[in-house]
Amino acid sequence: MHHYEHFWLDPKFWVAISFLIFFILLAKKGWGVITEKLDARSKRIADELAEASRLKVEAEAMLKRAEAERIAAIAEAEQMVARAKAEAERVAAAAAAEAAQAAARREKMAMDRIAAAEASALAQVRSAAAEVAAQAARAVIAETLTAETDAALVDQAVAGIPNALRAA
Repeated sequence: MHHYEHFWLDPKFWVAISFLIFFILLAKKGWGVITEKLDARSKRIADELAEASRLKVEAEAMLKRAEAERIAAIAEAEQMVARAKAEAERVAAAAAAEAAQAAARREKMAMDRIAAAEASALAQVRSAAAEVAAQAARAVIAETLTAETDAALVDQAVAGIPNALRAA
């Protein structure tokens, strides 16, 4: 082993110094690159956080809009149901009124038919009664009327013609 009088004359010392200078230069150059990369990464993370925050705000706004639209849709559906119920009630009332009118018309038609049948039956009874009365009158007249009575009735009717004409 060789000892040098002064430590700076030892080649190991200069190797160590060169190694130290190399690392200082490398660290200085590398430190800038490392800090630059770390700053870029930090900026990218900050941008991503800002984007995530913006997306969160947009999502919350969309959620609020969707909730408002859902509430509006429920309210509109309730209104539609209420209108449909009111329309159904109106249609049912109209149908009931129309059915009542139809029943009244049918009842009136039936009453008219009954009245017509009664009138027809009454007319037939009157006709039959008149025919029976006429036959009875013919029979009575044929039995009681003689030629002298007939001549007297004709004379009396001829005498009453001027009075009947004046009255008319």
